[in-house]
Amino acid sequence: MERHPDSLWAATAEPDPGHRPLDAETSAEVCVVGGGFTGLSTALALAERGIDVVVLEANAPGWGASGRNGGQVIPGLKQDPDALLSAFGDEAGARLASFAGSTPRILFDIVRRHAIACDAFEGGWLQPAHAEAGLDTIRARAAQWRPYGADIVELDRAETARLVGSEHYVGALLDRRGGSIQPLSFARGLARAAAGLGARIHADSPATGLARRDGTWRVTTPRGSVAARRVVLATNGYSGPLHPTLMRSVVPVFSFQVATEPLSDNVAATILPEGHPASDTRRLLWYFRKDRHNRLLMGGRGFRKDALDAGDTGVLQAALRRLYPQLGEIRFSYHWGGRVAMTADHLPHLHEIEEGLFAGLGFNGRGVAMGTAMGTVLARLAAGEPADAMPLPVTPLRPIRLHGLHSPVVHALTAYYRWQDARERRAMAS
Repeated sequence: MERHPDSLWAATAEPDPGHRPLDAETSAEVCVVGGGFTGLSTALALAERGIDVVVLEANAPGWGASGRNGGQVIPGLKQDPDALLSAFGDEAGARLASFAGSTPRILFDIVRRHAIACDAFEGGWLQPAHAEAGLDTIRARAAQWRPYGADIVELDRAETARLVGSEHYVGALLDRRGGSIQPLSFARGLARAAAGLGARIHADSPATGLARRDGTWRVTTPRGSVAARRVVLATNGYSGPLHPTLMRSVVPVFSFQVATEPLSDNVAATILPEGHPASDTRRLLWYFRKDRHNRLLMGGRGFRKDALDAGDTGVLQAALRRLYPQLGEIRFSYHWGGRVAMTADHLPHLHEIEEGLFAGLGFNGRGVAMGTAMGTVLARLAAGEPADAMPLPVTPLRPIRLHGLHSPVVHALTAYYRWQDARERRAMAS
């Protein structure tokens, strides 16, 4: 079993409750493969229904993206409601938009119901505009979400500077549905809550085989197996050869983060003074927040690897200097990376791959809230509810064409997007 990366979250998370590897043959009504937000919330929702469920996790709960992300609880999708109505029609599109807008509420309800200690902050999420083009984006976003009851406020430059603690942005959107969590603590809390209701969670138990015979699925691990009527694959950006087509239906994009030493009280008071998390309108967005110890976290995209060296942090150090010159000399206590699963249409995908075999993945950078809420939907499918009752469309599983070429293409686009972002900032300054 691989240890958690040396991240701020691993250093400050609630204790791992500990889960034994699967070392025997067993059976369950449902087997869930993957112990991140999606797999664990699936297991929790099934256990709440009294359904016998086994979770197989290759490492430990929260080891992958669920324990490495920025902890920002963001409502909605990459696509705004008008695009969803265009893609799926008025009825299905509105149903998907309503569900996407409700995902933070679903997450925070789970936190309260199961008393999960994860530093939950429900005060909203900021999307600052890096240039005039970003203002157009947030104005359109706010206008499209208000008919769905979203509590969204557009902020002028002065109020944005006050809430961000920086003069860098020209305006912002404050979406009061959002917030933040300590993500690894949340993953461990999900595991603890599910196990408390009878779910059997096995760490250090990678699924190495998957086959169906006589109406029963069998999932094998190095030291055991699970026989189940239904299987949920919840592996997202860490999907591997267990189901190659699923692996080829998303493109992993690498995200990385840094965390400073705790800021002095007087400096911390000038940065995000009301505790909001923020992620801006850049194509290669900057996302940032403080933790409960006044460490400043910042994340971005661009490296094609999970394990980062200290030398890789220079781009984020430069970004922080531009954003918060009051920081002075910046020292990072932690730096780490992880994978974001991107889909070709920038939408999450929900599949019934074969009879009794389900998957939900592809959260495109919105995986904290949407990945958790997806688990509640997968639980409904695994419990036998019909596909047409789901808030997301259940679509056929299709690999991305020329999948192997997408990673270098994404890398090239990263450089192009960085140039585009810089060009817009220069145009604004001229």
